[in-house]
Amino acid sequence: MTEPTSSNDEAPGAAAGSPSSTEKERQRRVRHWLNELAGPARPQIRLAIFGGTASAIAMVVQLGLTAWLVSQVVMKHVELVTLTPLIGGILAAILLRGAFQIMRDNAAAASSETIRQSVRRQLIESWQAQGPAGLARTSPATLASEWLEQVEALHGYFARFLPQMMLSVIVPLLILVVVFCYDGLAALFLLLSAPLIPLFMALVGMGAEKLNQQHFETLGRLSGHFMDRLRGLTTLQLFGQTDKATREVGQVTDQFRKVNMKTLKVAFLSSAVLEFFSSVAIAVIAMYIGFGLLGYIHFGGADELTLFSGLFILLLAPEFFQPLRLLSQHYHDRASAIGAADCLLERLEAESARSPTAPAVYDTPDTAQGIHLKHVSFGFADRGPLFADLSLTIGAGEIVGLEGPSGCGKSTLLHLIAGFCLPQSGSISVFGETPGARPFGWLGQSPFILQGTWAQNLRLVAPDASDEQLLDALAKAGLTHLVETHPQRLNAPVSESGAGLSGGQARRLALARIFLADYPLVLLDEPTAGLDAESEEQVIAALDELVANGRTLVLASHHPQLLDMADTVYRVRHGGLIHE
Repeated sequence: MTEPTSSNDEAPGAAAGSPSSTEKERQRRVRHWLNELAGPARPQIRLAIFGGTASAIAMVVQLGLTAWLVSQVVMKHVELVTLTPLIGGILAAILLRGAFQIMRDNAAAASSETIRQSVRRQLIESWQAQGPAGLARTSPATLASEWLEQVEALHGYFARFLPQMMLSVIVPLLILVVVFCYDGLAALFLLLSAPLIPLFMALVGMGAEKLNQQHFETLGRLSGHFMDRLRGLTTLQLFGQTDKATREVGQVTDQFRKVNMKTLKVAFLSSAVLEFFSSVAIAVIAMYIGFGLLGYIHFGGADELTLFSGLFILLLAPEFFQPLRLLSQHYHDRASAIGAADCLLERLEAESARSPTAPAVYDTPDTAQGIHLKHVSFGFADRGPLFADLSLTIGAGEIVGLEGPSGCGKSTLLHLIAGFCLPQSGSISVFGETPGARPFGWLGQSPFILQGTWAQNLRLVAPDASDEQLLDALAKAGLTHLVETHPQRLNAPVSESGAGLSGGQARRLALARIFLADYPLVLLDEPTAGLDAESEEQVIAALDELVANGRTLVLASHHPQLLDMADTVYRVRHGGLIHE
């Protein structure tokens, strides 16, 4: 699939091999992944199957006692008072049936919850491994859709389809054995009609998986498209393009509607087919039992039919098809889960495609004291190589500046040191460990601001920090006056977009986090870009305070005043570094 905001979201292998073989391989990988996910929840799934089986046994007992009660009252004219124990048995069977059904539902829901939590942990690990560089071309709305809708789409598969797939075999066989004990021909009718339901279910649902995959792909595109237009609403208004943007959102929404309606058509069609065949089978059995009781049929077990046995078989016939009906309903849960799993697996596999080579770890006394890049080569598929055989050593507590024209690789070099990107060759060591192995400070052009309060934004990096520590960090960043002049002080609200804060104030709030967390390494990517002279001076003053505490700083910038802070300045060009 291809996201409108991401050129690297194309399905792997789409350019190689025949489409049919690629599609089969993707389906095989998706099913294998779903089976792996079910592993930790197998005990709960088995408990759900046990609860469903026990509920079916209680149902057979209930219907048997009900048929016997009717037979005793109608044929033998027994008073209901004398049949009180029988009525009590029916009520007990109903209660047991409900209790086992609750057991089944709870166990199935618990298994689904376990699996969905596991998938969300995998997503978090994948996002963390890909880092900002790997996720830069993917819309946050698409990631939110994966986290919410696509993970939730797995619920029906594990909570309903998997247990029901086993119950659709166990329960009909149980009923078939009971019916065979009373009438072999009626059992034969059931046995012959049963395979028609899964057969037509498979035929009708063959396109359901593809439709559900399109459903989630279109939903992701719609989410990203709407979020992009919402974020750029001010710009669209300034250029008079709001009407055009509204029409574009309407077109994408209409496309999603069409895909959604196709999915519903398949669901309704399959349900109608299954209801038709099960109704025909039940009608045939009802006619056989009715004519047998009237004496018009003398073959099979018709001559031995009684009101009890005939009514019992007739009551069991719908229950014989009920597990298959439920399976047909949950078959669409399977199709939805496979469509969602295909998208999720593509996201999870994106991390493994970043680079075939992981950086080596250097833990000798010399390398443990700084940052070391040795013979590093790196490039993007759509831009060619950026670095070739690059080596760089940054001592602990040193301040290094990187300058150069846009696109030369300054930000990419920071991403390599941070661990957001892996080199194609060579090795990187940060204080004797792999990049990203321990927390570090990061300050870019667009700092992350949490929708909440000043205190909540600061405690992102230090959850147990006291109010005094928060105020001290704000003082070092030069923001004390903003907090003290607000009636709510640290509990003053801050919006996600940083509304109410200037660009310089938002970056100094991010700097206050770095002061609070006391990171040994701080990476700065154009921290003063787009600021006016006064805001730039305030940010530089805060950075001077940061430097005084002995941090290791690596900064990329065009601004001479900021580069003047550096002990060493390198110019990034021609795939390497030139010492200024």
